[in-house]
Amino acid sequence: MASHDIAETPRRIISSGNDELDSRIGGGLPSGSVTLIEGGSGSGKSVLAEQIVWGALRDGLRAAIFTSENTVKSLIRQMQSIELDVLDYLLLGRLRIYPMELSRRGAAAPSALLAAMRREADRDLLVIDSLTAALIHAVDDKGVIAFFEGCKRISASGTSILVVLHSDVIEADFISPIRSMCDADLQLRMEQDGQRLVKTLQVAKIRGATNITGGIVGFEVEPGFGLRVIPISKARG
Repeated sequence: MASHDIAETPRRIISSGNDELDSRIGGGLPSGSVTLIEGGSGSGKSVLAEQIVWGALRDGLRAAIFTSENTVKSLIRQMQSIELDVLDYLLLGRLRIYPMELSRRGAAAPSALLAAMRREADRDLLVIDSLTAALIHAVDDKGVIAFFEGCKRISASGTSILVVLHSDVIEADFISPIRSMCDADLQLRMEQDGQRLVKTLQVAKIRGATNITGGIVGFEVEPGFGLRVIPISKARG
């Protein structure tokens, strides 16, 4: 009987659909990972999350977005304005969008959100944009830690999770344990580059891609074009 070599299963990744951006984050985000996308207001957090959703859908994956920032209609229009048209995916059921008023749920917001995510755990990608309202009303860090522990359990089955967070309104002591629990940490900022103010993405951590950790990517978002990586003097890696 002839013997057959068993090929090693390649690492599955979630692509952003932007080749240049993917190359800066180790080819994409590992499948079954929990990724934190953090930064201040206007730094491009939502756009980055939407870009990754679009890339996943284009690759045949299924996604769900839990948004405290938009209605279904406003989110679709927002994505269409930067050439990320996901309307067909929504109509076909490949994408689901769930507006959630987390601020009204107070300290119960993290557990309510996690329960909603569990109902969509058969999806390939879950996006929370954003978790900020839930954290602001948290009484202590126990509920938040429990939320991320729940995310880790969901991701263990292969579902990738993106969590968007406005880190400029969260105390450093509060966000440190969150970063440690996530498989990837993408930090967005607005920085001065010569005479211009640019959006930057720093890859603080990605599981299995240590060679690109610390790399800084400059990018801009143009209506009618979308996200574009741009050269900046600080860029490296």
